[in-house]
Amino acid sequence: MRLLGAGVCKTPHSFYKEFDYLLCDLKYVANLGNRFWNTTQVLCILFIRSSELIEYDASLDYLCNLSPHRFQALYASKLPQSITGEEFMEKYGDHGDSVTIINKKGTYHIMAPTKHPIYENFRVQAFKALLTATPSEEQVIGLGELMYQCHDSYSACGLGSDGTDRLVQKMERLKHSKTENGTLYGAKITGGGSGGTVCVIGRSSLRSSEQILERKYKEATGFMPYVFEGSSPGAGKFGYLKIRKNSAPPPT
Repeated sequence: MRLLGAGVCKTPHSFYKEFDYLLCDLKYVANLGNRFWNTTQVLCILFIRSSELIEYDASLDYLCNLSPHRFQALYASKLPQSITGEEFMEKYGDHGDSVTIINKKGTYHIMAPTKHPIYENFRVQAFKALLTATPSEEQVIGLGELMYQCHDSYSACGLGSDGTDRLVQKMERLKHSKTENGTLYGAKITGGGSGGTVCVIGRSSLRSSEQILERKYKEATGFMPYVFEGSSPGAGKFGYLKIRKNSAPPPT
């Protein structure tokens, strides 16, 4: 089994160890030449949706701590599909974030960005549980399906990029391709987020996986991705530097 990456890989070293018993490794990474999408609006929605839910349950802290069934049963029907910045400011006054600014003339779609952290946390826990299961065809099918669900949920929030979406769609078509004999199981945007990395989980085959990745992406975009191998263990192994800003000395 092989796990491919396309983009700027930021996978922690421990990720490899989790896949040892699956015979998986993050083998190939490709620079897709994509730029990052501005997430300011989605960040605003994050604080807006939290304010909306806290109105119904003051004990809520983070959306990811809310289970999917509880959200659907108690809160989903109470949330608006969208709200204007002006309506929100009139009702709540502030969204509690100093980094982002709510545009009073803007319209913010609430449901998809609210559901994402709730369902994403559940998918992550399910993915983790599947990794500990006995290796089987059903196991990797389940892992792949969770990856596709993650990607679709992220895209529904208005994030992502054309390049990463194209690659995930290509991988999904290859999954159902007779010529590939079902050797690809799932793909999702990851790493740096929008425009960052696409991870693909698939079965090792005689055909070079990196060549498939290059060819399919070039067919879709005209851009040949730069494929390289491996990933740094990062700060977990090498440590980090802490930079402190010294205040200016008082005038004499």
